[in-house]
Amino acid sequence: MNSPEVQTTLVIGDCLEELKKLEAKTVNLIVTSPPYADQRTGTYGGIKPDKYVEWFTPIAAELKRVLKDDGTFILNIKERVANGERHTYVIELIQALREQGWLWTEEFIWHKKNSHPGKWPNRFRDSWERLLQFNLDRKFAMYQEAVMVPIGDWSKTRLKNLSETDKRRDNSKVGSGFGKNISNWVGRDMVYPSNVLYLAPESGNKNHSAVFPESLPEWFIKLFTKEGDLVLDPFVGSGTTSAVAKQLKRNSIGIDLMQEYIDYAKERIEKIDDKQLSIGL
Repeated sequence: MNSPEVQTTLVIGDCLEELKKLEAKTVNLIVTSPPYADQRTGTYGGIKPDKYVEWFTPIAAELKRVLKDDGTFILNIKERVANGERHTYVIELIQALREQGWLWTEEFIWHKKNSHPGKWPNRFRDSWERLLQFNLDRKFAMYQEAVMVPIGDWSKTRLKNLSETDKRRDNSKVGSGFGKNISNWVGRDMVYPSNVLYLAPESGNKNHSAVFPESLPEWFIKLFTKEGDLVLDPFVGSGTTSAVAKQLKRNSIGIDLMQEYIDYAKERIEKIDDKQLSIGL
């Protein structure tokens, strides 16, 4: 599926084997949501929590090979509950990736604004997921202005009464390295966002067992790539990442094991007007 400006490639097959066919150091951004442990059993067979790190680390090694030195890898994942407690496979995976040479640069939280209500005997409803950011180098491509947000009503009161510490960079007292100069934002309409993303789960796409909303890959594609860059999703499913990449004028590669999902993704992407550049958060 080609257009004069954007190339979208969809591949059917096991991602580990298909990744080996890609050229090294060519991908600008990897954003993906692999099967969680013991989930999507009817689709991908399911991976046992105790085997998850062993299963994913060879894939991560190939992702590391194909990613550019200034590229970013975003992993959407969440610990499952096993025998009444959260399993530690995500924590173990983070450590394994660090040992593999990845830098665990940041962690974003996807807050699902309209998660379904329910009642469980020993916990409340799950309304957030992790988005782990990994890099190969401490200096990576990042376009923060692309994801700025309105400053909000707090500025009407907070910025009217500035203290002396508000007028200079006031470093964190706990040594976190974060500091602030509130006066820098007087008169501004837009500010940089936090690392919590308030997005509604996907509800309209019934063609896949686990779908994240278009606004999720859109946010990261805008933040870590520019037009013409290459985005990879090795578990592309119904094609959300590839569809968003095309709308944002990025090239993309999507890999999935299931023929039916690749077929659906192809239909979905072919309907996209190349002139449509914005999805809207």
